Amino acid sequence: MTDTAPQGGPVLPELTRPTTPLRGVTGPYFGDFGGRFLPEALVPALDELTEVYEKALVDPEFLAEYRRLCAEYTGRPSLLSEAPRFSRLAGGARILLKREDLNHTGSHKINNVLGQALLTRRMGKTRVIAETGAGQHGVATATAAALFGLECTIYMGEEDTERQALNVARMRLLGADVVAVSQGARTLKDAINEAFRDWVANVETTHYLLGTVAGPHPFPTMVRDFHRIIGEEARSQVLERTGALPDAVVACVGGGSNAMGIFHAFLDDTDPLVRLVGCEAGGDGIATGRHSATLTGGTPGVLHGARSFVMQDEDGQTIPSHSVSAGLDYPSVGPEHAWLAATGRAEYRAIDDGPAMDAFALLSMTEGIMPAVESAHALAGALELGRELGEGSTILVSLSGRGDKDVDTASRWFGLVDDQDRPAEQGTFPGVPGDLEHLRELARGTLDTPAQEATR
Repeated sequence: MTDTAPQGGPVLPELTRPTTPLRGVTGPYFGDFGGRFLPEALVPALDELTEVYEKALVDPEFLAEYRRLCAEYTGRPSLLSEAPRFSRLAGGARILLKREDLNHTGSHKINNVLGQALLTRRMGKTRVIAETGAGQHGVATATAAALFGLECTIYMGEEDTERQALNVARMRLLGADVVAVSQGARTLKDAINEAFRDWVANVETTHYLLGTVAGPHPFPTMVRDFHRIIGEEARSQVLERTGALPDAVVACVGGGSNAMGIFHAFLDDTDPLVRLVGCEAGGDGIATGRHSATLTGGTPGVLHGARSFVMQDEDGQTIPSHSVSAGLDYPSVGPEHAWLAATGRAEYRAIDDGPAMDAFALLSMTEGIMPAVESAHALAGALELGRELGEGSTILVSLSGRGDKDVDTASRWFGLVDDQDRPAEQGTFPGVPGDLEHLRELARGTLDTPAQEATR
């Protein structure tokens, strides 16, 4: 059913409270968030996708092929890694990393892409299109298109093509056409706009392989379902490793796909409570207005086909977002996240650029694992949460991607290359903001951690 609002705005149901376990909610609405708000021309494609997806979920042949690809192509199950030296900086909390960075293509994105590529083949379509911010979804889509012999076009904001040039080259080497979008803020939102325009024009032959848990139904539920494997594996691995569920699960949130993937397995774990903590991009700080923390600083609205929280002005016009991370630079969020925030089941924190970049460097220096800048927001959140929970607590972190693509960003941030535009006055810990030598000393244990200083 398509929601239309010819007179007075979106037609929405009243806020509902789940009468079933939270894991059983499948849309099209999550409370009063979600739905379909798109041109009528796309309704048949969405109906077809919904039907094919729902049938695939109960088809043993489809499920067996998906599991085979996850094991033999992606390399699942991904590892659970302990981070003892990094944990020292978190007040002694035990930090465990779910290593989606070890997947083929370097992030969690491949989980969803392989599932949707199988559905594309079932629908008899020959072309896929996708949006990408940091480039990881674009790389994963181009990879699956090469594997399945599909034509592929990737839309990417012009600004993002500049700060993620390595991933642009990867997509083109995989055979995809990469279109740099110069309209608007030239970032992820604008790439999605262009992808929807393409889909309307070419819907008969083309599937829009949306990369996050946003957009119109069935995308929020479908993308989540293809990422549920993250949380299902992690839940089993943590129980095997520690004998108990974690005290908290932490993940970065832009649109929110990796977070919903890992949160989902823990939604009904409320006695004892497993805290679910999403880390949004605080950018230069909420007070500056230059951020992408939609659930922290946004309001309910409609964007890209769904009702959720949106960064918008008093007239309902979307306002520019900002993050050092191209993958989190999005002015909305998946509707299931909006529902979890509204019901209080999950909490969402804004992590500014500085703390995220410090966490990027600290994990690299303490564990020899270089995270994506997106994932570094979750790591910074885990450091903050660990100091709150203290020793004896266990925090599971979704390490959603690896940081190869972000070396240029980090080099400029920490002054390893000459860049007059390098931000100033950033940093999590005492000392010179953004000072790499200071972070090295923290990593080596030659300086007191913030938790130690607080107990003096």
